[in-house]
Amino acid sequence: MRVGVPTEVKNNEFRVSCTPAIVRELTARGHEVLVQQGAGVGSGITDVDYAAAGARLLPRAREVWEGSDLVLKVKEPVSGEYPFLREGLTLFTYLHLAADRPLTEALLVSGTRALAYETVRAPDASLPLLMPMSEIAGRLSLTVAAYHLMRDEGGAGILLSGVPGTPRGRVVVIGAGTAGSSAVDMAVGARSEVTVLDVDAARLRQVEAHHPGAVTTLVSTRDTIAAAVAGADVVIGSVLVPGARAPKLVTDDMVQTMRPGSVLVDIAIDQGGCFEGSRPTTHDAPTFQVHGTTFYCVANMPGAVPRTATTALTSATMRHVLELAERGPAGAVDASPALAQGVNTWDGHLVNAAVGAALDLPVTTPSDLIGT
Repeated sequence: MRVGVPTEVKNNEFRVSCTPAIVRELTARGHEVLVQQGAGVGSGITDVDYAAAGARLLPRAREVWEGSDLVLKVKEPVSGEYPFLREGLTLFTYLHLAADRPLTEALLVSGTRALAYETVRAPDASLPLLMPMSEIAGRLSLTVAAYHLMRDEGGAGILLSGVPGTPRGRVVVIGAGTAGSSAVDMAVGARSEVTVLDVDAARLRQVEAHHPGAVTTLVSTRDTIAAAVAGADVVIGSVLVPGARAPKLVTDDMVQTMRPGSVLVDIAIDQGGCFEGSRPTTHDAPTFQVHGTTFYCVANMPGAVPRTATTALTSATMRHVLELAERGPAGAVDASPALAQGVNTWDGHLVNAAVGAALDLPVTTPSDLIGT
């Protein structure tokens, strides 16, 4: 199989979908790997590194896309890449289709077989390819919030840890999954006052057991969210419904009750965001104002730490990449229930029910197409 690795083109996206270690594994099995020149530079990987591992370097993205059977990416294709989508191509990347109708339609029209990292689900119901990026985004969320709380950045001028004789900053985390728990870890480590909300009481017990006496845990309702947000200096939204559009849990009316200069970080922005006022931003222009507060809604937060993020992501994806190459897409999906749940589109059909519900599009049962 010919496996392609184009350079990421999303704003300030420095991650890469394949490392020389994966190239060596693929070429040792007789596969060919096509890497666009410069694809790994942002992650500290040179063209020489790829060539030494057995990859063939190509100068232009079009050559990589057109010459490959399987294309590996980090982020979803942007509009300039839609012309590269085609029948017979398999794409393996983060997609987040529930919040992206144009891409969904482009994949369906082209007939591309698209598998999403974020919907690959292990037997224990975990999301192993989303988890490492969720951990990074959760940890980064407190870093960016603390930065934008500074007065010269338009913030309220609060140090989250405080100092003796001053109050500590108040951090509210909505959602106690992987990203939320990582944000809580950072907030507790920063000596903030931390409140975490979730609809799952079992998750709240886990957070409390991990940080006994250091956090306040609340079952998430409209009333508890409104009360917590009103008193917060930082709100981190980390709600995830796998494959589906994120619910809007923090309304603009709630935001209006907050102190001017407070900061809200929407980790769920890839799935549409969990704040009513959220809209995707970039690393070049990461924030905007809502009722005197700062919203940070960067859709590729881990792209800011590519050396860490690329290693974490490719360590998780490698076994599935090898399976796709060795068995072919249909064989790999048939053999792996986890990978089967990663299928979002297949030969012009939408097969992810959550995406279909979010975009009001018809859904085909995977077994009718793939035999699994």
